[in-house]
Amino acid sequence: MRFGRRPRPRVGVVVPVYDVEEYVDACLDSLLAQEGVDVEVVVVDDGSTDGSAVRVQRFVDAGHPVRLVRTANHGLGAARNEGARHVTADLLAFADSDDVVPPTAYATMARELRRSGSDFVTGSVERWEGEQRWEPPWMRRMHRQRMAIAIDSEPEILGDVFAWNKLFRRSFWEGSGLRWPEGVRYEDQPTTTAAYLRAQRFAIIPDVVYHWRVRTEGTSITQQRSSLQDLQDRWTTKRMALASVESYGSTKVTKVFRDRVLPGDLHRYFVEIPGCDDAWWELLVSGVRELWSGRSLTHSGLPPVHRLTGWLVEQGRREDATAVMEYAAGLAGQRIPRVTDDRGTRIDVPVIDPRTVDRAALDVRDTEL
Repeated sequence: MRFGRRPRPRVGVVVPVYDVEEYVDACLDSLLAQEGVDVEVVVVDDGSTDGSAVRVQRFVDAGHPVRLVRTANHGLGAARNEGARHVTADLLAFADSDDVVPPTAYATMARELRRSGSDFVTGSVERWEGEQRWEPPWMRRMHRQRMAIAIDSEPEILGDVFAWNKLFRRSFWEGSGLRWPEGVRYEDQPTTTAAYLRAQRFAIIPDVVYHWRVRTEGTSITQQRSSLQDLQDRWTTKRMALASVESYGSTKVTKVFRDRVLPGDLHRYFVEIPGCDDAWWELLVSGVRELWSGRSLTHSGLPPVHRLTGWLVEQGRREDATAVMEYAAGLAGQRIPRVTDDRGTRIDVPVIDPRTVDRAALDVRDTEL
């Protein structure tokens, strides 16, 4: 009896497109250059106003395994959901149209899925800014070793919220009722959180499987944090993710999520405090008070200067929060000065009297994010 070679894994990749004609060719080229797998690429043109769809059509006309689906503009979540409906492959991935996937990424993840029997696999990423690429230390830490687990074993992985560094079994995706929220930004977190919680087992690998481009011209939707709508969307998706975690019912997972995952990106908003308008400030305060009600950000894993700022936000001390953020910005990346006393080591921020602050907001800890 003759046995044939194992068939190559088949990966369906959903690529939402909206006004990215400068980048989309590089994205599609990287998907078509994947080694060791067969790909079907479903591009969803989300009502682009530039030449993005024309560029994609050239790949279709050239006979590449690329399908172009056109829709009115409904946003990233809706475009991803539409694309997933057209995928026929057993494995499902998502890629953003301004990013690039390394040539062995999907083969590496597919091999891990087969080896571990997991529902999905997540790998590390490199941040790509200008001519430089680097693996963020927090991503390297979360993907430090290869393992197949359930969420109770490694709840901090909930901080890896990205859609595009993962490969799902389509049967799991559809059977678990996963879909992306529509009409809201930051849709990655609620859905990836649900995936971790619903999977019987998922795999973590240390391999870099995605190159995440940070656009230097500032046009990405995640670079508009000073707008009221952006902050509203952030609070909405955090509420959704937290509700899923609390419904899961694990005290350990909930504590790690609330203390170490949920606050992880707050510093990006704290830097907007100087110069923010009244409505944005009030929304920031109300969101922080709601999400960390009964458990102050002083318990979080944020670095001390951001833990301090978070506590000042909780207290509604706008002038002090502004002063702290302006002082930190003036250090241009240098470490906040520290002092040691009989209670340990704390940061020394000269623009605020430490006697007027909860000491827990100033202490330097070994477990900071």
